[in-house]
Amino acid sequence: MRPMEFIPVPEVPEDAQIVDVRSPAEFAESHAAGSVNIPMEQMPLRYGELDLDSEIYLMCRSGGRSAQVCTWLERNGIDAVNISGGMIDWAHHGRPVERG
Repeated sequence: MRPMEFIPVPEVPEDAQIVDVRSPAEFAESHAAGSVNIPMEQMPLRYGELDLDSEIYLMCRSGGRSAQVCTWLERNGIDAVNISGGMIDWAHHGRPVERG
């Protein structure tokens, strides 16, 4: 297993496959534009929804839950990248946000 990979918000590509692992309520409040919501506790059942042909970027509020999911995916043979600072840094850097 490779070490967990982190990426700072400014380096996340605009067309990235971003998976938000927060709860549906948190996701509805605000999320990175274009991201999809697969809550952390649902990942073992829903990881088949991930596009394994594209880099997978994981996000939560600050980076803790997404790091846990990143570790789980890596243990199961799926490469993923944890977005450092999560939605807190995403908003701080003025990246596009959607609500609802």
